[in-house]
Amino acid sequence: MRYMTAGESHGPEEMAIIEGIPAGLTLTADMINQQLQRRQKGYGRGARQQIEHDTVAILGGVRHQQTLGSPITLNVHNRDHNNWADIMDPNIAETPENSTRKVLRPRPGHADLVGGMKYGHANDLRNVLERSSARETVMRVAVGAVAKTLLAEVGIDVHGFVVNIGPVRTPLEQLTDFTDLTALRAQSEQFETRTLDAETDQAMRELIDQTKRDRNTVGGTVEVIATGVPAGLGSYVAANTKLDSRIAQAIVSINAFKGVEFGGGFANAEAFGSEVMDEIGWQADRGFYRTSNHLGGFEGGMTTGEPIVVKGVVKPIPTLYRPMESVNIATHETDRASIERSDTTAVPTAAVIAEAMVAITLAQAMLDKFDADQLVRFKAQVDQYRTELKEF
Repeated sequence: MRYMTAGESHGPEEMAIIEGIPAGLTLTADMINQQLQRRQKGYGRGARQQIEHDTVAILGGVRHQQTLGSPITLNVHNRDHNNWADIMDPNIAETPENSTRKVLRPRPGHADLVGGMKYGHANDLRNVLERSSARETVMRVAVGAVAKTLLAEVGIDVHGFVVNIGPVRTPLEQLTDFTDLTALRAQSEQFETRTLDAETDQAMRELIDQTKRDRNTVGGTVEVIATGVPAGLGSYVAANTKLDSRIAQAIVSINAFKGVEFGGGFANAEAFGSEVMDEIGWQADRGFYRTSNHLGGFEGGMTTGEPIVVKGVVKPIPTLYRPMESVNIATHETDRASIERSDTTAVPTAAVIAEAMVAITLAQAMLDKFDADQLVRFKAQVDQYRTELKEF
């Protein structure tokens, strides 16, 4: 399974093509739109979300709500393009009239300057920010919705929520209160901050409100849990076959993510081996299992059969309404960075995007290991493999 996205933030469309989804999977626009709506929600989002009402059009690879095994083409229209039609028109030459809103003062922390240097966009850094914008993640969530639909067919569930926004943290001890991800999802999705309780939600909202009044931005940490993943996905035989490394790459590939940890993560560095290693048990009805999950569901780059637990660190958004010092690329004079419409925080949305990226990577790993031509054979092979694991 592989995919590609295309489109600019204020261009006419966002697009994705997915190759390698088995034939026979039930897939509808509504199933994808549910995930797109989750991405648009979240306390601290900016005015753009009041303009966009993201809905997907399935343009290929599906007939009568069933995947065909051919490439799936997805499209989301950018409604805000109506306000940028001349400036972003790909079919007309540049003129003084359609070259307004140039970006010449790069934002610290953004791709503006380095991207301009790399691709030679010395005349207008908008050519960089239009693609480097997190608007692109709308298609990652759409692709992730397809991946989650496939994973659900074999009992794998994935959910993301918020660990902290700035100094306000979710009490993670509450996770033991939830018997499965369905219950966890119902709890976290009722809060605009995607935390786990009303008190923390209120504290996070107050922090975001104060940050907005200060014309600043704030980051945080998100956690993604995947359950039902069989042991043995990934491999220890080569660096590029280790599945935890592929998930780490997928997480850091998301805009603004600057760190990843599995299970106990960095806290494990302050503990002893006897406190960190997950001891092994066996029962006839389940086979081998771990009595804890400090390693986040991975050993040797392979899944252990325990829940996958991965956290991602999200830096504050680099567009500040109190802009930082920069340099004008045309004059090389010190100036203040450009201001683009932005969010105060995107951490609640980042949880949905990270969830999508974990789902995509797990779907790819499953389709690498099992039949990818048709859903019936795929499910049969997964069932057979689970039996083998239990009888080992």
